[in-house]
Amino acid sequence: LHVTCRVGRIAEQLIVGNIHEHSLRARLTQMTGSVKVMVEPFQAAVEHCRKGYNSAKIVGDVDNAVLCGMIYCMAHFFIIPDLIGLQKYMVNFFQQMAKHKRIGVLRSAMSYFCAVTSLIGNKKSCKIDSRIKMKTNEELYHIAEQTQSAYLKHHVLTNQMYIHCFFREYLIVANLGEDYRKMHTGTNVGTKRTLDFIKVFVEGISALCLARDTKQEKWRKIGEDAVRTMKQLVENSAWNFENKLCLLQAELYYLNHRHSMAELSYQASIVSAHEHKFFHEEALACELYGIYLIENKKLSKGMKQLKQALNKYKAWGATKKADSVKDFVYVVKKPAKLWNK
Repeated sequence: LHVTCRVGRIAEQLIVGNIHEHSLRARLTQMTGSVKVMVEPFQAAVEHCRKGYNSAKIVGDVDNAVLCGMIYCMAHFFIIPDLIGLQKYMVNFFQQMAKHKRIGVLRSAMSYFCAVTSLIGNKKSCKIDSRIKMKTNEELYHIAEQTQSAYLKHHVLTNQMYIHCFFREYLIVANLGEDYRKMHTGTNVGTKRTLDFIKVFVEGISALCLARDTKQEKWRKIGEDAVRTMKQLVENSAWNFENKLCLLQAELYYLNHRHSMAELSYQASIVSAHEHKFFHEEALACELYGIYLIENKKLSKGMKQLKQALNKYKAWGATKKADSVKDFVYVVKKPAKLWNK
């Protein structure tokens, strides 16, 4: 991966000043984008996609403009903590895809829009062209099944797993993870996609929480596998994956009753996410650390972490998610007040 990324950087330097610079950059971006996100800081990859998209528009390269725009959309959702800005971008992007009849990519982009609105909680505020028939994730999954589109199903499942993990609906994540594995059987065995790390991360968190609640070994195994995979990803890019590994390790330590190590790992995940500008994942780490503290009778410290998570979710634009944390805080506070009385 590192060699491929270096070759890509050399190619980018060689095209500067070339008479066909924009045309070449448009093609190069969609070829190297998936490698960059596994090695270089995610934030740089987003800027890389934006430049490729702009170059493609300048030369009228519709196909690469759509592909670069889609990669930018995906990267923005999982990397840049600005859901409101992404939502506005997607409304404009939908119109372009509909205009050029890129229906396959449009449907995949819709799955990201569904994910964004699930976190924000306000779909009606978006002025989407009435001629564009929006689909729910359930409808998109059905279309993917009917058309046998592994590309669309991959995006739908990834987005659903991501959202349900943030709302702590862990059994749903586990079931979706099983569907994800089934998709990689037969002729698709061994197929790897750039966003597989998202699946590893959220399924790992969900499985370790389920293992703690149910004591079932199958969930422990999935969680331990996720930790091993994330360790490998950290070798490619500590910047991108360190905070995710620390959070997975924290949940595994909690499962194994190694409380001192669990606390240190939660704290390390929060610090790493903040330093590497993954503020939405910092919010998730604060929330899970807060829940850990409350479950281990450290109510005051736990409430402090939950309040930090709530504020960070709000800053992300995830109003509905912030409201769910607020509801949880209220539930925790109520019996505490009764106990004090």
